[in-house]
Amino acid sequence: MSSVWGEYLKISLFGESHGPGIGLVINGLPAGLEIDADYINRELARRAPGTSKLTTSRREKDEFEIISGVFQDRTTGAPLCFLIRNEDKRSRDYEELKDIMRPGHADYTARVKYSGFNDYRGGGAFSGRLTAPLVLAGAIAKKILSAKGIALGSHILSIADIREEVFDAVQLSSSTLLELNAREFPVLNEEKGLLMKDKIIRAREQQDSVGGVLETAVVGVEAGIGSPFFDSVESKIAHLLFSIPGVKGVEFGEGFALSQMKGSQANDAFHLQAGQVQTITNRCGGIQGGITNGMPLTFKTAFKPTPSIGRIQKTVNLATRQEVELQIKGRHDPCIVLRAVPAVEAAAALALLDLILEREKQL
Repeated sequence: MSSVWGEYLKISLFGESHGPGIGLVINGLPAGLEIDADYINRELARRAPGTSKLTTSRREKDEFEIISGVFQDRTTGAPLCFLIRNEDKRSRDYEELKDIMRPGHADYTARVKYSGFNDYRGGGAFSGRLTAPLVLAGAIAKKILSAKGIALGSHILSIADIREEVFDAVQLSSSTLLELNAREFPVLNEEKGLLMKDKIIRAREQQDSVGGVLETAVVGVEAGIGSPFFDSVESKIAHLLFSIPGVKGVEFGEGFALSQMKGSQANDAFHLQAGQVQTITNRCGGIQGGITNGMPLTFKTAFKPTPSIGRIQKTVNLATRQEVELQIKGRHDPCIVLRAVPAVEAAAALALLDLILEREKQL
């Protein structure tokens, strides 16, 4: 099992959902960078469970310990190691699931790949719990990008069949993104937000779950970041996005809608704005040929409904080799979209920082 990602900025995740703790190691950061613990804690709080009826009741403080790489609040140049201890665990909830495969989970595929030696409690290394150290790493990356004038933000575009308007991909300001970062339920339309919340609560009451879509934007990225083919901006970001449990679709700019347009509609025409080259529209999401063009970078991330639901489902018992019915117990999110917001932003921030470090080393 590999949990290492990155070229110039390397991150490695470790731990399991019900193990002693989870964490990460970061390689590639220069010495002297300030580690803002308060900012990291705010980002972790955005992902934390147990805050409302919209999330699981599992409570984790997500307090992190710095094991190495930081001295007097600044990086030393050595690898950074962070540890987050697991506290609110109920492993007994998973004892009866050792041989019974939960539909929609990685139980069966993990059992096959790792010959039954995988930690099945709470999904083990496949759990969304591992997004906490990802968010921690992303918080550090976001701070570095902010110092370079780059801002990231997301809004909940849809929950089930409730959908709000998309970003204005041409006239998008960093203040809009920062305002969204401060909202408990980040939407552009408050009325739509109330309908989304109601949809999530109703799913919980029905012992079911719902999915949704996040739209994320990045402003302040200069033109010329990225490469064609394997190291394109889309490839780098998508690689990390698809590592987030529950992600089943990603599109950049207008994505799949472009397939229904003619070239005359899909192309982003160029013009000069205050002497700077810009595009009149931004259907490509700020990326052309795998390289940023200086316009806002936009993408959407689709999440499936949470697979752990209270309804009776059909499955198999691998120990008895029989078909059985399963009703999952325990504490689970009726929708993972809200808690996924900082994880998605972390993925984008880490990918962009890796690409920017690559360019800076080439200059």
